[in-house]
Amino acid sequence: MAQIDLTSPGSEMYLPKDGEPLRLLAVHAHPDDESSKGSASTAMYVNEGVQIMVVSCTGGERGDILNPGFELGDRSISDVRKDEMKRAAEILGVSHRWLGFEDSGWPDGDPKPPLPKGCFADLPLELVSAPLVEIVREFKPHVITTYDENGGYPHPDHIRTHEVSMFAWEQAANPEYKTELEPWAAAKLYYHHGFSKARVQAMHDACQDLGIESPYQEWLDGWEEEDLVTTRVTARIDCAEWFPIREQALKAHETQIDPKTWFVIPNEKLAEIWPTEDYELAISRIGEIVKETDLFEGLRGK
Repeated sequence: MAQIDLTSPGSEMYLPKDGEPLRLLAVHAHPDDESSKGSASTAMYVNEGVQIMVVSCTGGERGDILNPGFELGDRSISDVRKDEMKRAAEILGVSHRWLGFEDSGWPDGDPKPPLPKGCFADLPLELVSAPLVEIVREFKPHVITTYDENGGYPHPDHIRTHEVSMFAWEQAANPEYKTELEPWAAAKLYYHHGFSKARVQAMHDACQDLGIESPYQEWLDGWEEEDLVTTRVTARIDCAEWFPIREQALKAHETQIDPKTWFVIPNEKLAEIWPTEDYELAISRIGEIVKETDLFEGLRGK
């Protein structure tokens, strides 16, 4: 677990002022990640009045079409994914920014081929991080969400998203890092941990209980020995009421979501077996890392 930053001034500097809305910045690798990771808690917080901005680091240009029922026709995958992202943002009620870099693709083969020249994961870290530093200083989030050091899964863009987020966390607050905008220090940074083995096992068991074919067995069969993710979760956000919004946002990404595998379990059953979305508080500037049920714990005032 990351170390708490104990070098900063008093924690009061990170707290929202009276009447100021809470703000969350969600940093994702591709369009659709914002809907598959944390979107029910996103919708819940938007309903509470929290201002949320989603950043997509790449356009998803090298993504495969994963829905066998989708026809691209004469449209470009890039344009379609931009349209999908726009619809998903409207459904979730968030603002959205493109970081502006090119999808790195999934490198197939053994040994794996080199990354495409000039893609997000190929370019120097400081170069691809600079726009996110600007966004942090402009939007002034109290909370940032992103991926862990493994990217959630080892796609090069997910790992680079982690690296870029950590760079922006540090440098947006660093007065020696010069931009036209004033430094801003977010209070907390979380990692998404939505696809733990325990959760996938629970969904597989639910399929069996419902008497429907489980799409999760192959996934479970290929899982590595330990489920380290589960032990890292520190925040479980009860957001089952917002699962239908999550489903709508996912369905907006038609190229990426196969309804036959994503929506086999009704939301009512999902609410019974796993009513939370799960996160790890990786770094805090406002106190010790403890178990939480709210990403804004410690930020809501008295």
